[in-house]
Amino acid sequence: MFMLPKNRCGADLFEEMFRDPFFSGRSASAVMKTDIMEKDGGYVMDIDMPGIKKENIRAELENGYLTISAGSGSSREEKDDNGGYIYRERHSGSCSRSFYIGEGLSQKDIKASYKDGILHIAFPKIDAGELESKKAIPIE
Repeated sequence: MFMLPKNRCGADLFEEMFRDPFFSGRSASAVMKTDIMEKDGGYVMDIDMPGIKKENIRAELENGYLTISAGSGSSREEKDDNGGYIYRERHSGSCSRSFYIGEGLSQKDIKASYKDGILHIAFPKIDAGELESKKAIPIE
């Protein structure tokens, strides 16, 4: 009888996969913990996104809402002595959060960078005004 391998803590790897935040049913706010500070006439947001690659993060501004989304995927293979699969697993997931930041900003007003698992976003306080159509914000 084949048994799934155990991880270092002794838990079944299949069960562990579903503990991943993307599968656990937790809200995006539980996965993407966010700190927002008022600083130098603007706002600074730090969003925890450990283990996410920068190219899998997207920041967009539309109708005064800043939406941050991220995707994740991984796979694991183990083969027997003959090179045949005895275990193979893949999973992927995504989450997103939106923040209302006001209808006076354009993508040019927002600066975003990603380092050490933290997405850092800074934008000025601006009075309400015309808003450009949906535009992607580059992440440095």
